[in-house]
Amino acid sequence: MTTVIPVRVRFGKNVGFRKELNQRVEAMFASSNLKPRDNPAMYLKTVIILGWVISAWTFTVFGPSVYWMKVLGCVTLGFAIAGVGFSIGHDANHGGYSNSHRVNRIVGSIYDFIGVSSYLWRFRHNVLHHTYTNILGHDVEIHGNGLVRMSPSMEHKWYHKFQHIFIWFVYLFIPFYWSVADVDLILFKGKYQDNTIPEPKPLEMIALLGFKLIWLGLFVGIPIAVGYSTPEAIIGFTITYMTYGLWICTVFMLAHVLEPAEFVQPDVETNTIDDEWAIFQVKTAVDFAPNNWLLNWYLGD
Repeated sequence: MTTVIPVRVRFGKNVGFRKELNQRVEAMFASSNLKPRDNPAMYLKTVIILGWVISAWTFTVFGPSVYWMKVLGCVTLGFAIAGVGFSIGHDANHGGYSNSHRVNRIVGSIYDFIGVSSYLWRFRHNVLHHTYTNILGHDVEIHGNGLVRMSPSMEHKWYHKFQHIFIWFVYLFIPFYWSVADVDLILFKGKYQDNTIPEPKPLEMIALLGFKLIWLGLFVGIPIAVGYSTPEAIIGFTITYMTYGLWICTVFMLAHVLEPAEFVQPDVETNTIDDEWAIFQVKTAVDFAPNNWLLNWYLGD
């Protein structure tokens, strides 16, 4: 997939940090007798999380007609869907799930089943976010459309002093925004800010739009078909995806928008950053809860 960046940020000369880091990671895998990809433990995690999603969905849709149990099922399903985003889809769309490009694409399409375009995610997240982490104007993950201020380089508007309060409500609606924005970006805008989105091939376009219908069918259509009223189906869908949004956005903030994370901006005249890219990545990310085995498993270690 080709990408177009309007004004490319240049990083400093490699000083050997990334090479040394890669060697240490490879040595760790070798000493632990682990495979970096096509790992049986990752396959098992996939089975567990997908089993969690399917069982929570089945219980919620076909389980006892008790409202508090339905609500509990929706919340549980929301956490399960977040697990798909944190681990399975994330690793596959990064190319880290399997040595096979085809397997990565197939597994990565699970994002489309939960309402997020895997095609757009790979560009927005892999290219814009991870290449230009926390750089305003490039990393769209911290842009916030002006509503939320996530970078000290952003204009400080009067309402930002209240964002520690209202941001929790914003998180709840982010999944719905993503799902609508995916279609709007592909059919109409064609770009994230000034970053042109690579034009999808016809099959990719069909997949993007077709999976939206499948997604809505799974979470709204089938419940209505089996006897739930339209308001009931929509309320259940909303509870599920508000849970998912609250959790996944909180984790993103912990990884990139905390005080230890740096917001390195390129030199205005040369559009360069002094550090080599790998050092820049370390400076702009935060490792939290490193000793919590459950979170490491669930969030993707």
